[in-house]
Amino acid sequence: MLGWFQALLPREDNFFRLFDAHAATLIKGAEALSKVLEGGDEVPRWCQRIVDHEHEADAVAREVLFAVRRSFITPFDRSDIRGLTNSLDDSIDQMQKTAKVITLYEMRDFAPHMRQLGNVAVEAAVLTVEAVSLLPDMRKHRGRLNELTEQIARLESDSDALYDDGMKALYQAHRGGDAMAFMIGGEVYDHLEKVVDRFEDVANRISGILVEHL
Repeated sequence: MLGWFQALLPREDNFFRLFDAHAATLIKGAEALSKVLEGGDEVPRWCQRIVDHEHEADAVAREVLFAVRRSFITPFDRSDIRGLTNSLDDSIDQMQKTAKVITLYEMRDFAPHMRQLGNVAVEAAVLTVEAVSLLPDMRKHRGRLNELTEQIARLESDSDALYDDGMKALYQAHRGGDAMAFMIGGEVYDHLEKVVDRFEDVANRISGILVEHL
């Protein structure tokens, strides 16, 4: 009876497996977003890929939150698990919002600064995947985890500068002409910059876990 009961409970390492699966959707989403920003006829297909990855992430998030409710033993505080899960989910959600705007306005061409922001998102996703993979042995990898979260924070600063430069270029290109193109471009820039912001939120969550549990 005891063995049967224990089999129903999620093992502690299952949480880390789910965190890894969740983080993997972020890098797939970021890579698809980068493909979107290359422009051309493939934009709708890559936008749909982002939506698919967002649905995949939602399924993982639901599994994590269900496991939290039915588990007696968790790798760290339940509030931290929920917070990390929500921040991971917010990242892919923001990519989906970006794809939605691009789809709505049927965009096929993207400015250089937009493409650079997409590249920054991929870099942040790669760092996030590594950081999440180190959480099972966070004490051993504390130094590397701190490095990773600091690198993500620097990327967020880079994204702010790219946003400012991109908006300035957008204004200069349209100040005497197409106001609608300026508004649409500005909305895309805003969403792209927020994608990187959400990755910084994940990094901050991880930093908080390190502070609280080490």
